[in-house]
Amino acid sequence: MNDGNKRFIWQQDDWPNWRFDHQRLAQPLAEVHQSQGRLLGRLHELGVGLREQATLQVLTEDVLKTSEIEGEKLNADSVRSSLARRLGVDIGGLAPVDRNVEGVVDMVLDATRQHASALTPERLFGWHAALFPTGYSGLSRIRVGAWRDDTLGPMQVVSGPLGRQKVHYEAPPAHSLAGEMSNFLCWFNGDQSADPVIKAGLAHLWLVTVHPFEDGNGRIARAVGDMALARGERSTQRFYSVSAQMQRERRDYYDWLERTQKGTLEVTDWLEWFVGCLLRAVDAAEETLAAVLTKASFWQRWAGTPMNERQIKLLNRLLDGFEGKLTSSKWAAIAKCSSDTALRDIHELLQRGVLVRSNAGGRSTHYALMPPESGREAPC
Repeated sequence: MNDGNKRFIWQQDDWPNWRFDHQRLAQPLAEVHQSQGRLLGRLHELGVGLREQATLQVLTEDVLKTSEIEGEKLNADSVRSSLARRLGVDIGGLAPVDRNVEGVVDMVLDATRQHASALTPERLFGWHAALFPTGYSGLSRIRVGAWRDDTLGPMQVVSGPLGRQKVHYEAPPAHSLAGEMSNFLCWFNGDQSADPVIKAGLAHLWLVTVHPFEDGNGRIARAVGDMALARGERSTQRFYSVSAQMQRERRDYYDWLERTQKGTLEVTDWLEWFVGCLLRAVDAAEETLAAVLTKASFWQRWAGTPMNERQIKLLNRLLDGFEGKLTSSKWAAIAKCSSDTALRDIHELLQRGVLVRSNAGGRSTHYALMPPESGREAPC
């Protein structure tokens, strides 16, 4: 193959001998490690219960966002319930099991809670099968729990209408996958003295470049990146979500991947973006921590107030970030009760000062939590 045909990174003669400028990355890495340490220090001061709540919130967002990047929207209640069930965290009622959710949760938890175990082809096959329990991706039947093949032609990432599609990337041929993945796994399971942030960034790039599966490569690559970070922190708990930050920066994420995959093995630019993305993810975790503390403070404030299971469930929904406005009809639907029962639940909480009615009247009436600064105290 002549140099003119070496369009993608894996076609370079020195593939996969990654190169990067350690000196240029030194300062960004120092900032990330400092932020990680500060966040972990704050969380360890909170106690086990609040750390579990923070982990639940972060992992819920992680599972939702790693799927959302690929255009798949999972049910937040199902994700939260699935995680709570596995983590042993009481959230006051569990949603029905959703097998599509269960598979992503299984993968994310296995990657982080079993981070010290070797990453093997069989383990990756298990993750892949969990992501696609029916053997289908959308309406298309795919090869599950095995490396892809090229029966239908080379694996390409394309966009645009049929007939005018733009090829953003073409993966290595299927016949080379056994060797490609052997090289990757040997490196990933090998020397653990390298900076875990660099290892996570390279692992992510390497896996999506090899593109070993017919579908699900992005989600698996992000899980492997989280596994590298968990190994570095020696922690099974996650307090920040790189996937959530990548979803927020989705356009840049795809642009940097495409640019790097069409470049050389000198990948400092990609790593610099990845480290920056990770730093922003750690900083965003401060919001998660604030939300956990707000929730804990709320339940301490109202600890002596009698409430039924429906009221506790709906108040937790508000505390976890309810989408839209809470009306009596939404209350009835979520709590699976009659409209009269919903209104009675709401009225009790209004009387006790837990909820406040909006200024709007009539059919648009909705309800929110009483602000702590309102000065209202829980009744004796």
